[in-house]
Amino acid sequence: MPIKIDSHLSAKEKLREENIVTIDNDRAMTQDIRPLKILILNLMPLKKPTEVQLLRLLGNTPLQLEIDFCRPVTRVGTHTDNSYLESAYLEFRDVADKYYDGLIVTGAPVEKLEYEDVEYWGEIEEYLEWTRTHVYSVLHYCWGAQAGLYYYYDIPKVMLPQKLCGIYPYGLTVRNHPLLRGFDDRYFIPQSRYTKVDDALVDSNPQLQVLSRSVENGINIVATEDMRRVFVMGHFEYDRMTLRDEYVRDRDKGLHPALPRHYYPTDDTTQEPLFKWCSYAHLFYLNWLNMVYQDTPYDLTKLKKKD
Repeated sequence: MPIKIDSHLSAKEKLREENIVTIDNDRAMTQDIRPLKILILNLMPLKKPTEVQLLRLLGNTPLQLEIDFCRPVTRVGTHTDNSYLESAYLEFRDVADKYYDGLIVTGAPVEKLEYEDVEYWGEIEEYLEWTRTHVYSVLHYCWGAQAGLYYYYDIPKVMLPQKLCGIYPYGLTVRNHPLLRGFDDRYFIPQSRYTKVDDALVDSNPQLQVLSRSVENGINIVATEDMRRVFVMGHFEYDRMTLRDEYVRDRDKGLHPALPRHYYPTDDTTQEPLFKWCSYAHLFYLNWLNMVYQDTPYDLTKLKKKD
């Protein structure tokens, strides 16, 4: 939330340099306020746990939010009861004429497939094209981030030699960025994926700004300068036990998964995993919502088209 201070305070310029939002009395008196409208395109097979994870983070704000969930309908899911999806989730035809301040596009377990071979890729393209005129800021993560970079900027994904799974540190490449306000120089985030994006093509694209990366695993957070598109390669939303559940699932399937790195204390699976990304997750979503709140138009029908 912005802070209202006297326009003559000497701290104002320093706060502005650090991207801390301040408003003067005139703006405070005339500011239009309404709930933020957020849409979540949930592509995860286990939709209910993902709902809880995202709503937990989005709910950590004094802002009033109106949240809708939507899903692709091309593929019939087998992990969530269809009657529940029909009652709780929207389809594209339900949102096509609506406007939203923000859209979250989740990951999906389809990264080994070419994008065009994903059963619901046509629906993904439909949603992403629609955002140009109907959504202020889109937050993509994991496969959703890779898909967005491919669709908008023709940046392909690259198969990794083995699955990247664990809690990894990343360094900030931009100081005082609004999306990373309050972050340490080094932060942690869960990763669980078989692919990465082509970092060289991201670095060479003038429309994209890399906000964090590591020597070991490359780019993690990318955004456009206006922050209307944000791409996160990892999973801030994962709770303490998500990687454990994925590991046990794959082990029980006979896939012989490697132990998630930097997750169990001393790699001892009998010990409780350390939850060392929780504060960064809450900060990131809080920063994103605050940015949207400050920049989105009061009348969403007046959104400027995003190229």
